[in-house]
Order: sequence, then structure tokens, then C-alpha cells
Amino acid sequence: MQTGNEASPKKILLALDKFKGSLTAAEAADHVAIGLRRVLPGVTIASVPVADGGEGTVEAALRAGLGEVRLMATGPLGERRETRYAADAETAVIEMAEISGLQMLEPTAQTSLSATSRGVGDAIAHALDTGRRRIIIGVGGSASTDGGAGMLAALGLRLLGPSGALPDGGAALGDLVEVDASDLHAGLSDAELILAADVDNPLLGPSGAAQVYGPQKGADPQSVERLEAGLAQWAAVLGRALPEQAQGRDELAGAGAAGGVGYACLVLGARFQAGVALMLELAGFDEHVRDVDLVITGEGSLDAQSLHGKVPVGVAQAAAQHGVPTIALAGRSLISAAEAVSAGIESVHTLVELEPDPAICMAQAGPLLETLAEGAVAS
Repeated sequence: MQTGNEASPKKILLALDKFKGSLTAAEAADHVAIGLRRVLPGVTIASVPVADGGEGTVEAALRAGLGEVRLMATGPLGERRETRYAADAETAVIEMAEISGLQMLEPTAQTSLSATSRGVGDAIAHALDTGRRRIIIGVGGSASTDGGAGMLAALGLRLLGPSGALPDGGAALGDLVEVDASDLHAGLSDAELILAADVDNPLLGPSGAAQVYGPQKGADPQSVERLEAGLAQWAAVLGRALPEQAQGRDELAGAGAAGGVGYACLVLGARFQAGVALMLELAGFDEHVRDVDLVITGEGSLDAQSLHGKVPVGVAQAAAQHGVPTIALAGRSLISAAEAVSAGIESVHTLVELEPDPAICMAQAGPLLETLAEGAVAS
């Protein structure tokens, strides 16, 4: 075991993300624990729930001790559906992927133009109406590229075109003429909004929401062009109508998150925070890590994105502040050993080392992860 410790670890902290398509974060941690106990029968194993603001954020918050709140909200194509967020008396954790996520539809050019973030606004309004004043909005995994216009519409903003109210969706923003903010939800005035995201893109341009993420949501080149134009018009109109709140916000890091929902959150005064850091704080990671010998993190694919705000690197950096080494388990790794070490991960172990067939890795991820964990800590 390459952890910098001569003796086998007596206490290990697990802080894993999901293995997408195979295991939830909790299931992955359970399998790792089984493997560890086979080779370290006396080991103490603790686990903390971790996510990065995307899929799995609400589940991580529930495992951290918050309660489940169910509600009806708008889905990505305008349908009403039952969904949930996590909350205590003061704080609500809202996950966009749970409400209007890309996994809820078959992405096409048409859905990329019409998908809406309105459901996120429904959930924020519900949280405010029930007395929560600290609202954490995890925005990964979105289906929409509407600049958060749907979200703000659900919170009372009126979007007007030449013929009256605009329909939802990013394409419609090209016809935006003016906005009316007189009926914005009163609870926003004293709420603390936190934008939890794992990307730092601006709203517009070659690094922006439409051009970078639109194709992942089904947008063809013509649709990307329409979405970009709509977002530009959205930012221009909001900037004129709400100059103090909106001007320049489109250029800030995180504005392009979730098809521009990040921009709308920033216009509302939200504070941008890396999703993994926020979830580690919520889970009390610093308290858990102080007396452990080793942290094990991981996710389905370690790649270039992992180096910019994903769970494994966030966990490794947090553990390093306490002098605790971290190793990572993954389905596959596309980063070099040197990149891993630079990110604070002492070693990386992958399922494809045990089984080179990706389909088998996906189907048998649990048992393979147990074997991988055994080998990772074996002396």
C-alpha cells in the first residue's frame, strides 16, 4: 500500500462519489468496506457522503442528516412531477438533476431549445415559503440552456416579448424585450443563496454554457447558435433592467453552470462555492478526518474534469490539510500518476486493471470494487 505509512491503517475514512451507471456513492462505499475488511479484519471504517453539486447531491445531504422534503415541481419539458430536496429548519439543499435533469429526457435538438429550469425556481420558492433562508442550489446535470430564465420566472420575474409573455426555453430568449421584477419572491430579500457547482465557465462565448455544454444536451450547431443568441439577449435585457444585480454577472466564474442557471443565481446575489467543498462542509468532513490513517475516495472515471472541482480531488485536498494521505479507486483513469500526485492523490487503482472489458466493469462494478479495495491496501 503506497500511502506513506509503514503500518497498515487502523482507521479508514471513505469519501466516494457515485460510479455513474453502476453504483451510487453509498453502494460504492459499502463494497469498498467489504473488500477492506477481508484484508484488514480489525480496521475501523467510517464513511461520509460526498457529491459535487450534481447528481447525488440530495442523497448525500440526506445521508449527512438532513430530512427529505417532497413537492410538485416543473420537469425539464414543462411537465409537473413529484420531486424532492433535502432540508432542516434553516437550510435547503436543492439538486437540479433531481428536478429537471438531463437524465429525465431523450436529448434532441428540439429539447435543447425548449428545456426549462423552472422546476428549480419552484423548489426555491417552496423552501422560502416553508421558512428556509439558506438555500444551496446544486446545479450539475441540467437539461436546459435557458440562462436560469425559467427559474427566475417561477420566482416571479415576468419575461416579455413583442406579443406578451414568453414561453419557457432557451430559444425563446432571442425574442425577449423586457423583464418585470416587481413580483419577485419577497423571501429572496433576506435569503442566503449558495451556488454549488463544479464548473467555472462564464455564460457566453466559446467557454460558455451553450457552446461547451449545449451539444451534450442534444443541440446541433444551429441550435447552439440560437441558444447563444438567446443567452446574449437575456444578459443584455437583464443588465438594463437590473443593472446593479445583473451587469457583469454573465462574465463571472460559474455563470455558465447548468445552462446558465449559475448566471441567474448570481443575479440573485448567490455566492459561488465549489460543490464538493460545500458538501464536505455539510457532512462534517473535517471532524471525521482528524483521527484517521487513510482516506479512500473515488468515482467512475478519473479524467481531466476530475482535476477541476470533482469529488476525488476535493476530498484529497481537504484530507491533506490534516496530513492524511488519500488514495483513489475508479472505474478507469485518464490522468497520469504525476497529475494524481499533484492533485493530492497518492495512488490510483482502477477496475479496468482487473477487468479490461468496460461492459463487464459496469455490470460487475460492486464485486470488482471489493477486490480492488483489497489490493489497494494489501501490504
